[in-house]
Amino acid sequence: MGLIYVNPEGPNGKPDPIASGVDVRETFKRMSMNDEETVALVAGGHTFGKAHGAGDPKLVGPEPEAAPSVQMGLGWKNSFGTGKGAHTTTSGIEGAWKPNPTKWDNGYFDMLFKYEWELTTSTAGAKQCRPVNVEDKDLIPDAHNPSVKHPPMMTTADMSLRFDPIYEPISRHFHKNPSAFADAFARAWFKLTHRDLGPKARYLGPEVPKEDLVWQDPVPAYQGPLLSQKEVDLLKVQILKSGITLQDLIGTAWSSASTFRGSDKRGGANGARIRLAPQKDWVINQPANLKKILASYEAIQKQFNQGSTKVSMADLIVLGGCAALEESASLGGHKIIVPFSPGRTDATQDQTDVESFSLLEPLADGFRNYVRPDLQGQESARLIDRAQLLKLSAPEMTVLIGGLRSLGVCFGNSKLGILTSKPGVLSNDFFVNLLDMKTDWQPSSVKGEFVGVDRASNTKKWTASQVDLEFGSNSVLRAVSEVYAQDDCQEKFIKDFVFAWDKVMNLDRFDLGY
Repeated sequence: MGLIYVNPEGPNGKPDPIASGVDVRETFKRMSMNDEETVALVAGGHTFGKAHGAGDPKLVGPEPEAAPSVQMGLGWKNSFGTGKGAHTTTSGIEGAWKPNPTKWDNGYFDMLFKYEWELTTSTAGAKQCRPVNVEDKDLIPDAHNPSVKHPPMMTTADMSLRFDPIYEPISRHFHKNPSAFADAFARAWFKLTHRDLGPKARYLGPEVPKEDLVWQDPVPAYQGPLLSQKEVDLLKVQILKSGITLQDLIGTAWSSASTFRGSDKRGGANGARIRLAPQKDWVINQPANLKKILASYEAIQKQFNQGSTKVSMADLIVLGGCAALEESASLGGHKIIVPFSPGRTDATQDQTDVESFSLLEPLADGFRNYVRPDLQGQESARLIDRAQLLKLSAPEMTVLIGGLRSLGVCFGNSKLGILTSKPGVLSNDFFVNLLDMKTDWQPSSVKGEFVGVDRASNTKKWTASQVDLEFGSNSVLRAVSEVYAQDDCQEKFIKDFVFAWDKVMNLDRFDLGY
C-alpha cells in the first residue's frame, strides 16, 4: 500500500533490526532529520494509537490512483468483514506499542527496554515482535472491546531503536530523561510539519515560535535605510569597473538565485549562501573562479559600507547581474533598465544547515548547460524539474535559456549551445540559429553533444546539447522558440527575458509578496 517510510517488517520483509536501522536512517535523512530527531519521531509517533492488521491484506483494495472512480479517490477499500473497526486492515501489523495508547508518556521506551522480544506474526501474517513473559499490568485493552486485552507489540523497525549502535544510546537517554524526549519530539514534529513552509518570514498567526531554527534557513533582519536609486547607480558603475566579466556577473547572480525551490521555499539569493559551505564548493559554481568573484564583491562592499548606508553581499550579487544585463543589452543597441529591489541580508555559516542544504545542489542545470557526467541522458527531464521548482512557465523557461546562451553563461565557459557570433550580447540569436533550416543537426562523437552543419557547404557551424535541441524538437517549446526567433521579436525577447530574470531573482523575497 505504498508505505510512507520504511517496511516495518524489515528490509524486503526480512526481520533484521540492524539492517532496518540503516533503512530508517536513510529515509529520515531524506527529510533532513538527524539521528536524535529520528528516534524522537519514531518513539513519539508510536506513543499514540495502534497498527491495524485484522485480516488478510489481499482483501484490501487498490490504492486511490488505481481504484474504480466510484470510490472517489479514497481507495484501499477493505472487504474483510465490515472493513472498519475491529476488521481494519492497513499495514498488516496488528496491535499497540504500549499501555495507555491515547496518552503521552514514556511507555514506549518502558516496553522497548523492559522485555526481551520474540518474532511472531500478526493475524494478517505480518512479521512483528511480542514481549516474552509480559506482565498483566502491561497488557493493553482492546480498542473495541475493553474486556479483551493484548500484549504490546514492536515492529522490526522499532527494534532498530534498541539494537542500532547509534539509536540505542539515544533511546536510553530519552528513556531516562522524559523531559528531553518530550522536547525533542515537539521540535522534530514541528520541523516535520512546517518544513515545507519555508523561512519563518512566511509564518502567520500568534503561535509562531520566537526562536529561530537553523532548518528554517534564517537570515538577519534588514537594518538601516534601503539603498537609494543614486546609490544603486553608483554601485552598478563600481561593479562594472571591478574587472569581473559580464558573464561571471550574470552567472554568479543566477547561481545564487536559482537554488530556490518552490516546493519548500528553500534556497534563493537572500542570505548570499553562495559564499558559504556547501554552496561555495559545489562543482557547478566553479569554486576557484567563484572565490575570485566574491573577493571583488567584498572589496566593493567594504568601500561602500564606510558610509551610512550598508549593502549586503546578497544585494551586490543580484545587482551585479542586473548591471551586467543592462550592459549586455546596450552592446546590442538596446537601452534597458533591469528592476532591482534592495533589502537582502547575509546569512552566517551558523545559520546554514550544511547537510540538508547539500541536497539543493544541482546535479544538472540546463540553464547553464551543466550535467554531472553520470547523469547524461537525463538533462531534459531535470531541466523541466528545475524550471517547475523555479515556478517558471514554458515561455519563461524558454526565454531564459535563450538569453543565458546568448550571454555566454555556460558551465566552465563552454561553447556548447552558444549559438551566436557575438556572445555576451543579449539577443535572440540562440533561437534564430537553432531553428535555421540551413543547418542540419547531427550527433557528435562526444556523448551528449550535437553539431550543427551547414547543409550547403557541409561545414560545422555550432555545437549544442540535448537540452538545446529540445527547443527545436519539442512541439510546445518549438512553438515558443519560433516566436522569439522572428526578426521583429528582439524587443519582445529582451522584455520577456528581463521579466523572467527579475522573477527568479526575487522568488525568495517573501517580504515583497513573492
